[in-house]
Amino acid sequence: MTLTSRRTIISSIAASIAFVMELTLVPLVLPAIQTFYDLTLSHVAWVFNSYGISVALGVIVGGLIGDAFNIKRVFATGVVMFAMGAAIVAYAANFEMLIAGRVLQGFGGGIFSPLVPLLLTRTLPHRPGKILIIWGSLTGYVATFAPLALSQTIMSTGWQSVFVLFAVLAGVALVLSVKTEAGKFMPSAQKVPNLGLLFGTGDVWLVFGYIFCTYGAITFFLFRLPLWLADIDYSVNSIGLILAMIWLSFSVVGTLLRNWVDSYHVRIIVLAAPFLIAASFLVVFFYHGIGWLTLSAALVGAGFACSNAPSTQLVLQFAPQSLSAICTSLDITFARLGGVAAVALLAQAGFGASVGSVVLLSFVALICALIFLRKIIDN
Repeated sequence: MTLTSRRTIISSIAASIAFVMELTLVPLVLPAIQTFYDLTLSHVAWVFNSYGISVALGVIVGGLIGDAFNIKRVFATGVVMFAMGAAIVAYAANFEMLIAGRVLQGFGGGIFSPLVPLLLTRTLPHRPGKILIIWGSLTGYVATFAPLALSQTIMSTGWQSVFVLFAVLAGVALVLSVKTEAGKFMPSAQKVPNLGLLFGTGDVWLVFGYIFCTYGAITFFLFRLPLWLADIDYSVNSIGLILAMIWLSFSVVGTLLRNWVDSYHVRIIVLAAPFLIAASFLVVFFYHGIGWLTLSAALVGAGFACSNAPSTQLVLQFAPQSLSAICTSLDITFARLGGVAAVALLAQAGFGASVGSVVLLSFVALICALIFLRKIIDN
């Protein structure tokens, strides 16, 4: 492996770790942000959702221009925007500046995140599976242990340190990226895809609906649980422990499923996700002890793994072959939009109404799955 290859791999994984840590650490510091700026719950929802909306838009842009321009330059552009946005958030003087930073950070993250697996597999084309497993394992376990490892630091240095960390990681990724081969401007040799074909493919839209509902429920859990626990005087360390359990469960179950998603077991995996997600919210609704909360977190992490593991392969299975790239981008976009919609609609809802709404989302996801799985069974 050349020095350039090593730098490409390290820069891609460093940027990806920063992107994944945003999911696991920002929910942990939402109560502190709310107190620091004296925000209402509606304002906190905007802090969370402004990033999610921007990621959803950035993913589409990154997917479209990644093939038309030099992929490393597009990647570097996204990393710069992510780092700048994180720095703006860390030093925001007011709520408006905070939102502006979140928008820039999310859009940059959306641009570079779908390019990471492309960079990794093109760097090691003879061993693509190995590098993707290494990438997935590293990011998964960093997401698991970051809340535990950094909760004490956050308590002593303030919530701003989280966004400084994001900016530093992105900066490292950028420095390593610009030292790799710059490449030339490369117009796409492919024809412009016929997007009209997408609207005639019903099964892929059912998969998008499944992703929208399951990811929406999971994102709402990540948003609302830390705020609720802070209201009932749980410490940052305790909240970090519960959030870490989500990602530990996600990583462990995802590892166990790696040999099942390509077999007929995929049907069981897809159907298990809505049940696990609904069960996690029902546990929180009826039981409030730390043990039950930890169980709830483990259930939602397992549901997340069951929903996430087969989603991309199902999208590719049902999507027209000429639209595979845009469909994989839409996979991420619908996931983010599901989270945005759930948080926007349920942020100020009562606890019982929130649980009922999540159970309804899980039911809709189950119906979508039962319909599109019939085609897999028939085949």
